[in-house]
Amino acid sequence: MSLFKARDWWSAVLGEKEEFDQGCLCVADVDNSCSGEDKIVVGSYMGYLRIFSPHPVKVGDGAQAEDLLLEVHLRDPILQVEVGRFVSGTELLHLAVLHARKLCVYSVSGTLGSVEHGNQYQVKLMYEHHLQRIACNMTYGSFGGVKGRDLICIQSMDGMLMLFEQESYAFGRFLPGFLLPGPLTYSSRTDSFITVSSCRQVESYKYQVLAFATDADKREDTEQQKLGAGKRLVVDWTLNIGEQALDICVVSFSQSASSVLVLGERNFFCLKDNGQIRFMKKLGFSPSCFLPYCAVSEGAVSTLIGNHSNMLHIYQDVTLKWATQLPHVPVAVKVGCLQGLKGVIVTLSDNGHLQCSYLGTDPSLFQAPKVDSREINYEELDVEMKELQKIIRDVNTSPGPLAEKEGFLSIFASVSSTLDSVSQAASHAVGAEAVPSVTVQVMMQSRLALQKTKLSIYVESPLAATCDRFIFDSLEPEILKTISLSVFLKGNYLPSELEGTAMASYSMPTDLNPDGILRIVQCKFRLPLKLICLPHQPSKTASHKLTIDTNKPPISLLSLFPGFANQSDDDQANVLGFRFITGSQVTVLASKTSQRYRIQSERFEDLWLITKELTLRLQEHFEKQGTKDFTCSFSGCIPLQEYFDVIDQHFELRLNGEKVEELLSERAIQFRAIERRLLTRFKDKTPAPLQHLDTLLDGTYKQVIALADAAEENHSNLLQSFTRLKSATHLVIMLIGLWQKLSSDQTAILEAAFLPLQRDSQELGWEETVDAAVAHLLKTCLSKSSKEQALNLSSQLTIPKDTSRLKKHITLLCDRLAKGGRLCLSTDAAAQQTIVMPGGCATIPELDPEERTAEQDSSSVFPDQRHLATQTLKPEFSPPVTFLE
Repeated sequence: MSLFKARDWWSAVLGEKEEFDQGCLCVADVDNSCSGEDKIVVGSYMGYLRIFSPHPVKVGDGAQAEDLLLEVHLRDPILQVEVGRFVSGTELLHLAVLHARKLCVYSVSGTLGSVEHGNQYQVKLMYEHHLQRIACNMTYGSFGGVKGRDLICIQSMDGMLMLFEQESYAFGRFLPGFLLPGPLTYSSRTDSFITVSSCRQVESYKYQVLAFATDADKREDTEQQKLGAGKRLVVDWTLNIGEQALDICVVSFSQSASSVLVLGERNFFCLKDNGQIRFMKKLGFSPSCFLPYCAVSEGAVSTLIGNHSNMLHIYQDVTLKWATQLPHVPVAVKVGCLQGLKGVIVTLSDNGHLQCSYLGTDPSLFQAPKVDSREINYEELDVEMKELQKIIRDVNTSPGPLAEKEGFLSIFASVSSTLDSVSQAASHAVGAEAVPSVTVQVMMQSRLALQKTKLSIYVESPLAATCDRFIFDSLEPEILKTISLSVFLKGNYLPSELEGTAMASYSMPTDLNPDGILRIVQCKFRLPLKLICLPHQPSKTASHKLTIDTNKPPISLLSLFPGFANQSDDDQANVLGFRFITGSQVTVLASKTSQRYRIQSERFEDLWLITKELTLRLQEHFEKQGTKDFTCSFSGCIPLQEYFDVIDQHFELRLNGEKVEELLSERAIQFRAIERRLLTRFKDKTPAPLQHLDTLLDGTYKQVIALADAAEENHSNLLQSFTRLKSATHLVIMLIGLWQKLSSDQTAILEAAFLPLQRDSQELGWEETVDAAVAHLLKTCLSKSSKEQALNLSSQLTIPKDTSRLKKHITLLCDRLAKGGRLCLSTDAAAQQTIVMPGGCATIPELDPEERTAEQDSSSVFPDQRHLATQTLKPEFSPPVTFLE
């Protein structure tokens, strides 16, 4: 038990599922009793008004029935309760209750009971003001130096201060530059209202300035209130605190000095009457409420500050004097005199936990036992340690009964072998006449009864599903649940992958966590190529060509792609044409005299899906025949120049998007400035010429709309370009893996470095992320010496000026892989590997000679890739005369 817990003197829980805030608590002698003891007044957002007078039989008792003096339902939500001299002709205290649309002042009185039930309390409505504006908060005081009575000021949600002289409405004024309401208080010493505006600055307005300003123009006149847009007020002083304020209060500790205390989200400020800072305290927690009171020492301010960690801190100026723990997060705190006890701390939580406590400590009754002085047998300890380590290893290596319990839910996915007879494609922007769809069935089976199971289907954009979210209230055990959906192409560009993922999430309660631990089960499914592709006549020429080598005799393309043959002529068995439904074409050729396959297309990124499909179908074909040593390889040159062209296209769209957003921001600022000028002209009682401001407003509006359309179009083009970039990146990674015969782990490292983002944005883009990842690989596992491994990438990722650095790093990565470098994550393995690397590689700094000549060196290691296939495969391919001569 902590020594510094709040000592519970009395507590109660108010209502059920009611909500409270900082204005809902007040401590005062609301019934004007002879003893002068304070009562606790609580109002809730459900409209309940409660008044308590705690009488604990012993310390720590809960609320008794006689402690609740009064409970009444006012129907409207209660925003704030205050006690003051609000009725004319008397100086007795009355209760003011602020609702959203009215202000009510009540008299609380008690009559002496003649039976054992005790005294009876009742509230009587003295007067009420109906508000035409929605109220936010209020403050009260002797405005203008009046004696013996309190006036009320209400702040509305739209920035109007409404002042009431008890039973009558005085006037209303609008705060200048108002956006959102903030905390409000009144300083009697300077006779001014102090608030914190949405500009994050403390503002002070003199009451005299408010009173003598021109009254608001009459829009709606009622019996007691005039509403309208008043003249702009002149602020007395301002102070920028740089953050939003939770509460504000004025405290006077002598006749000659007073302070304005402001509780911010991260700091606590104490200001003088003229707005100068007396002191400021940076808080190391998230505050929730505060209450200042006069300290024992002269000139100091003591403050209670509650926070969201269930703590209450007591500060004297900036020095922490005490910290105590509460059983709840306080949203309001007060100090009162209850049952003759002075300084009782009253706290209220947002869910209605009301507690009266005082500060203190628990005596420490624990005494440490004496330690037996005996010699330690280290040999026995070593034997015991080895036995425990053996038990731990056995538990970690063997699955045991725990692992068997993990498989509560099983999930499978199957894709239909044929396309849907009636396409389920929704509205789309694909240029094809008909967009096909394919049915995917997801089957789930649970070993136990599960509640609130969620199933999500993920496919690569622009692929889409007819429904991708399913929620099951309950799953019966051992019953197969089947869900059917259709997948189709929704955009006019190709996806980077034809794989999808079905993911199910559920919760299993445990002894330590009754709410349950979230578990996720997933499975992948492969979509058919004919979902996005159709058979087509082969093309003779193409701008981009790739050649894949195998170690087995060539296979007929008609047997590999049975659904894409236009005719069954054997002469066409070594050539096949594909046309994507987006319009692009790809041709595949199989050599008759060698074990090679050529893929060619007019666009570099379109080669990826067909190349991947070809390698997968070749592996499946030889696995069915029982061949285990089938491998694919790539002996040509890595097409870096084509890859760099795709990168440049994507980067140019990013730069265009940045320029369009800057122009849009400038035009929006200009549009708002013109609006302000026009509003000023329209509000002026003596209208002045518009001086073509309306024409300028119309032209600026058209520019804003045009720039917004351009930004939206550029964003759509950027999404398509990023998808094409991912396809080209997948292709380059695959070719590097086949070229250097990389393992699956090394290929995974390349994919993590080149494909770190699922989505591209202006804040974090693909170019700077990949540049940092590739540079990290070059300085670690592909480095030349240990000095390079000690370098760390600590700079912030920002959009680069151009892509030259990224291109150099990618070229250097391929160069070092060609010289024998291998990818790994372990620094020890990287250090050993650098000894084996032949030739040696230079470091990566900007002025490195090797990096300067990277392009010259790459011309020898990686020659011009645009005609790589024509140099190696033209003599070996012998297609039919009807296709190639």
